Amino acid sequence: MSRTLVIAKPDATERGLIGEIIGRLERKGLRIIAAQFLTIDEELAAKHYEEHIGKPFYTELVRFIGRSPSMVMVIEGPEETWKVVRTMMGTTNPREAAPGTIRGDLAVELTENLVHGSDSEDSAKREIAIFFPNL
Repeated sequence: MSRTLVIAKPDATERGLIGEIIGRLERKGLRIIAAQFLTIDEELAAKHYEEHIGKPFYTELVRFIGRSPSMVMVIEGPEETWKVVRTMMGTTNPREAAPGTIRGDLAVELTENLVHGSDSEDSAKREIAIFFPNL
């Protein structure tokens, strides 16, 4: 089994799409093994987005992720679950995301693209440890 981190971001919460996102993951056969509904503070955001510190969009990114609550989840599935989730999410820019993907069906703005998913096994391990240190 493989694990990855998924965040239904503030825009998903605000638009009432958390259930839709979770439903898509579950219908795919993936399992939620841990979840927490929280507002991500600046300190937690800095750990999560550490590779973006110093980039021009960093401040806006941190402000957005802490704007309102997010649903942070550990998803479990077969080998390379991170890749399955990333495919389901669609490309980062929703305007280019394929129909049938979360972003392709439900998002419009690059800066408000509903979900985050780890982009590798190593990222998944690092990100899970940030949000769920006891797993």
